[in-house]
Amino acid sequence: MKMVEVKIEGLALDMTTNTPVVILSPEGIDKVLPIWIGHAEAWAIAMELSGVGSKRPLTHDLIKKVVTAFNARVDRVEITELREQTFFALIHIVNDEKTWKIDARPSDSIALALKTGSKIYVNEELFDVSKGSASDRLNMPTDPESLRERLKKINPEDFGKYSL
Repeated sequence: MKMVEVKIEGLALDMTTNTPVVILSPEGIDKVLPIWIGHAEAWAIAMELSGVGSKRPLTHDLIKKVVTAFNARVDRVEITELREQTFFALIHIVNDEKTWKIDARPSDSIALALKTGSKIYVNEELFDVSKGSASDRLNMPTDPESLRERLKKINPEDFGKYSL
């Protein structure tokens, strides 16, 4: 599977489901990948993107500290596939001797990547709706214009809930 590096294009709240959406976009490809995530993970991502810290360590802070305590680092995270309307991700943790690939939710993986300064990659097939890909099976738009049309239904005031 070919992986492409992505950046976080933004966070929004889908009013039809009352669920936060993280929008990922690869460089040089006019596609986006929206992933519906939990409110806590959206909050963690928004906090990290805006540089806001918490008074006490949150879950992703704890994971970072545990990884560091074992003389390892988060090398990268990958959003690898979509099965039964669920996205899957891997967190790549490395040290001098070994590499671990840890199964995780994409939302936690993205939050941890932001916390550790690691790169985020997505399986290129998840952007390819022309071949009946995973995004197509979810009836999920991956081109910016279609996603924009879906997100037009979102109340603009709700974008502020996860502002960066």
